[in-house]
Amino acid sequence: MSLYASTFVSPPTTAASPGSSSSAFIGARQPLSAYAVTAPPPSPATLRRCEVAAKALTRRENRAARHERIRKKVEGTPERPRMSVFRSNKHLYVQVIDDTKMHTLASASTMQKPVSEGLDYSSGPTIEVAKKVGEAIAKACLEKGVTKVAFDRGGYPYHGRVEALASAAREQGLEL
Repeated sequence: MSLYASTFVSPPTTAASPGSSSSAFIGARQPLSAYAVTAPPPSPATLRRCEVAAKALTRRENRAARHERIRKKVEGTPERPRMSVFRSNKHLYVQVIDDTKMHTLASASTMQKPVSEGLDYSSGPTIEVAKKVGEAIAKACLEKGVTKVAFDRGGYPYHGRVEALASAAREQGLEL
């Protein structure tokens, strides 16, 4: 910053008598010391008190934020609907959705009889159960004539059950 104020700032008014010639005209450069300072700079103690701590988010809130970021990029169309995955502690759910019509084309979950028969997953769905769900959703999609889908992992990491579901759907002929 220069020693002189900008020409756009009006100089302080002086108590000059009318008619006398004054050097303080609009646009004149005045030293910065001629202008009043409104507030002193904050002290270091004040700055330390104003620190804002980051809010601790839960795992569910972090997953929801990741899911929102993914949903900005992945959209289901009639030609390539979105395959959405939801993972709970007890079950695994998959839907194939056309977002333009807001219509679910196919779905599969561990709550359906064909998937849950013959499998014991009392402690929650395992990778084997996820493979069965992936096969079931692929068969349901192929019956409806859907061969290509956009994979929406729902904010979950592409690992474990989510990866097993996607690979089983690919093996059955669904293009992700």
